[in-house]
Amino acid sequence: MSETNGTPPQGAPDRNLALDLVRVTEAGALGAGRWIGLGDKIAADQAAVDAMRLMMDTVTMAGVVVIGEGEK
Repeated sequence: MSETNGTPPQGAPDRNLALDLVRVTEAGALGAGRWIGLGDKIAADQAAVDAMRLMMDTVTMAGVVVIGEGEK
């Protein structure tokens, strides 16, 4: 923010990539939670992946996300 009037500087981003990615992680955790509680690891994993994919589609970024299972 500008020190003089409290407005964001010109050209400042209107979002925060780190917070967007936190929301992706949160969606995965919420998606998996019910299935973990029921003891179904496979369904929990799928629910987390599905929720995270939906949220990742809302994040504007150029990049490749690679995890332990590889690219899809």
